Amino acid sequence: MDTEKDLISTPVTAELLRGALDVERTEHGLLPHRLPAWARAQFADGQLAMAESQPSGVRVAFRTRATAVELDVVPTKRVYLGAPPRPAGVYDLTIDGHLAAQADVTGGNTLTWDMATGATEYRPGPGGTVRFSGLPGDPKDVEVWLPHNETTELIALRTDAPVEPMADRGRRVWLHHGSSISHGSDAASPTTTWPALAAALGGVELVNLGFGGSALLDPFTARAVRDAQADLVSIKIGINLVNSDLMRLRAFTPAVHGFLDTIREGHPTTPLLVVSPILCPIHEETPGPSAADLAELGAGKLTFRAAGDPAERATGKLTLGVIRDELRQIVTQRSAQDPHLFYLDGRDLYGEPDFAELPLPDQIHPDADTHRRIGERFAELAFAKGGAFTAA
Repeated sequence: MDTEKDLISTPVTAELLRGALDVERTEHGLLPHRLPAWARAQFADGQLAMAESQPSGVRVAFRTRATAVELDVVPTKRVYLGAPPRPAGVYDLTIDGHLAAQADVTGGNTLTWDMATGATEYRPGPGGTVRFSGLPGDPKDVEVWLPHNETTELIALRTDAPVEPMADRGRRVWLHHGSSISHGSDAASPTTTWPALAAALGGVELVNLGFGGSALLDPFTARAVRDAQADLVSIKIGINLVNSDLMRLRAFTPAVHGFLDTIREGHPTTPLLVVSPILCPIHEETPGPSAADLAELGAGKLTFRAAGDPAERATGKLTLGVIRDELRQIVTQRSAQDPHLFYLDGRDLYGEPDFAELPLPDQIHPDADTHRRIGERFAELAFAKGGAFTAA
């Protein structure tokens, strides 16, 4: 019962999605978003628009006896001029929480990015079909995790048995906000980003608000976290503020307080974990901005360097060391009145010994093996006995 004529078409609706804060009805189908429409209306930044529409942690979830699943999609694939081709986005299919199959799809739109000039070019293209077959025929919870790094418009779902929305499994919802590292940059697949790995180990439902290049203490992001349903919240702050050279220490400290104040308006007693940056040697003591190494780019390799001057720390420029010190002080100060607020030094997830063993390939982003290590460490430190999320 695996032929096209036997397949049942089921409309893709918000009821079948997990991990998205909003959905947009398009001309052809449904586009998941990780920021609500009102928040998207408050910025005009192409980087954040691209990042929040990439469905990291978003999955199509249903219960079925189906042995065959097809999903029609229109992905948006990125091309960086001068850099090696990016691998195709991966679709992970899990059965009862365990990875069962993987696939990718050709076609789709193309966004070409000139790293030297910052210019972009968008070209629309045809969609494709992701196919999974040979699945066990017993009743099961199926989740198709969408590529964490490709904007994906959902067109149609077909199966060879009826589907129904997945029932609530009674798990706590963990909402995490962070940078491209949390988004999943350079992870092998959507279920192997470090937040997805940590969520699986912690037995929680993930809402991933990791936005590549865009963890910038934006007030609308804080309000989105405030308004979202969550039993556990973590905020990873630092690397994007340095590599964008967005603000000085004078602005940073009150901005962090304001961000946390806003979250507390909607989650007054929710366990809230503030996570400082993982080790990134180029920015430990050297401010941003980060810049692509054009010599390396010319050789076909994307590598970043710190373009700031260490002497500028005296004028308030941010480094990762400065940010860690300040975050620790902020959490210490606030936790005297907020017993549900916690701090985690990012170097406990990835520090100097880890860098010696698993260096950052482009000097900023962890590779697939490092994502796994960070996810396992986070689960151990946050979800295991004695962790910030243990007693929640």
